[in-house]
Amino acid sequence: MVDRRVLAIDVGRGTQDVLLYDPEAPVENSVKLVLPSPTVVVGNAVREAARSGRSVHLEGACMGGGGSVLAVKEALAAGVKVTATPEAALTVHDNPARVAALGVEVADEAPEGAVTVRTGDYMARELQTALALFGVSYPERVAIAVQDHGFSPEVSNRVFRFSVFRKLLEEGDWDLFSLVPDPPHPAMSRMQAVLSAAPEALVTDTGAVAAIGALLDPWVAAQANADGVTLVNVGNGHTLAFTLRGTEVQGLFEHHTSSLDPARLTHFLGKLQDGTLTNEEVFEDGGHGAAVREAIGETPVAVTGPNRARLLPDAYQAAPYGDMMLTGCFGLLEVWRRRRGGL
Repeated sequence: MVDRRVLAIDVGRGTQDVLLYDPEAPVENSVKLVLPSPTVVVGNAVREAARSGRSVHLEGACMGGGGSVLAVKEALAAGVKVTATPEAALTVHDNPARVAALGVEVADEAPEGAVTVRTGDYMARELQTALALFGVSYPERVAIAVQDHGFSPEVSNRVFRFSVFRKLLEEGDWDLFSLVPDPPHPAMSRMQAVLSAAPEALVTDTGAVAAIGALLDPWVAAQANADGVTLVNVGNGHTLAFTLRGTEVQGLFEHHTSSLDPARLTHFLGKLQDGTLTNEEVFEDGGHGAAVREAIGETPVAVTGPNRARLLPDAYQAAPYGDMMLTGCFGLLEVWRRRRGGL
C-alpha cells in the first residue's frame, strides 16, 4: 500500500511545529507536535557544555542562527573555547572573517575534551524517535519550511533575503505561490542544507507558507477573494505582512518582531495599504524591506503567528482548521498539493 502521508515541519525561531497529515483521516485527528526549535535545542546544548567549563565544537549543517548563535556568543564571553566545522560555521556567519572576528575557530575535528554539538534544522532522528514511542511510523514524504536569509558573505542578509523575495515575485507575476519554488532558490543556504539531509523533501520558506496556510481559513479566503485582505504573520523572529487579492500580492514588507509594537506595526500596515510604504523606510528602521505593486486601500486585517495577540489584538485571528500554531504546516501541505499533487 502506498504511504500517502506527509510530515509537515515548520521550523521557526522559538518552535518547530509538526503535523503528520494522513489524507485517509480527518485532519483534526492528525498527529501534531509543537516542539522547541532546532536553534533553541542547539543553544541549550551549547550553554550546558559551557557551564561545565568544557570547550564546544559545532559539527553538522548550516542552520538558523538566533538562539544558537546567541549561546555561542555567551560562551565566548565567558572564556569558553568554541570551534566549528566549515559548514557548521556558516550558522554563525557566511563570511569566515566575521566568524573568526567573533572568536570561533574553524576546525575539521573536535579538540580533545570538547563537547560536540550537532547543528541542523532537520531533526530527523529525534522526530523518528518521538513518533516511534507512540507506535507511529515515519512517513516517506516530508515537507520542511525554514526562514532563510541566503548566502550573502559581503551583503547585508536583510537586503539579500528581500531581494530574492522580490525577484521571485517579479518572475512569478506577483503570485503568492511564486515565493515557494520547488526546488528552492539555489542561494538559500539553509534550505539547501535541509535538502541535502532530505533530498526528496519539499523545502521552502516559513513566511510564505504561513500566509498560504492562513488563506485556508474560510474567513480570510473570503476577504481575499472579495475586496482583498491584509494578512500578517507575527512570528517569534520576523513579522511578514502581505496585501492580497486572492493569491495576487499587491504589496509586502518584512521586519523583526522584537522591533515592533502595535502602533508601529499599524503605521506600516496603513502605508502598505495605501501604497506609500518604501523599501528604504522599512530597512532604515531595522527591517528587511518592502515592495508595493499597487495600493489596495483599506482592507480587513487578518493575523496569525505566536505574537499575534500582542501586536494586533483587534485583528481577525486566523486559525486554519482551528489551529493557529500549525498555520505554516497547513501552508506546506497546500504547497505540496499544488507542486506535487497526491494529497
